[in-house]
Amino acid sequence: MNHASWLRRVGAAVVDLLIAAGFVVLAYVIDGPEVVAPSLDPRTGQVVPGAPSGGGVVYWTVLLTGLAVVGYNRWIQAGDTGFSWGRRVLGVKLVGDGTGTPVGAGRAFLRDVAHLVDALICYLGFLFPLWDAKRQTLADKLARTVVVEA
Repeated sequence: MNHASWLRRVGAAVVDLLIAAGFVVLAYVIDGPEVVAPSLDPRTGQVVPGAPSGGGVVYWTVLLTGLAVVGYNRWIQAGDTGFSWGRRVLGVKLVGDGTGTPVGAGRAFLRDVAHLVDALICYLGFLFPLWDAKRQTLADKLARTVVVEA
């Protein structure tokens, strides 16, 4: 197996994150929460906070649709084929360490959750592929996965 370079891994992650960010921006533009400035109470002269708005039904529908799309892309599709849309564009594939086969939706999901460990140590876990022999992040080690050239 030829392990994928760190730059190709980052590029694939950026493509996948841009897809997710698109839904967040779309939801906010269409029906996002309104920011209400504080005002003065005319009776007491005290500053009172404005009533916050949590966004409407369209906002939450677009966000949940985005979550479903991200889940399909990162967990179901990547688990079944090894390719998320970003990985396909950059020519890298997620496979089981030792087996070289796609890992399934459950393990792909657990790997994404395990990326919290990469982030907890000042994001150093995401840099591990720069010096690791198999170019694995800590999440890859925990999930027993590798990213290889397709």
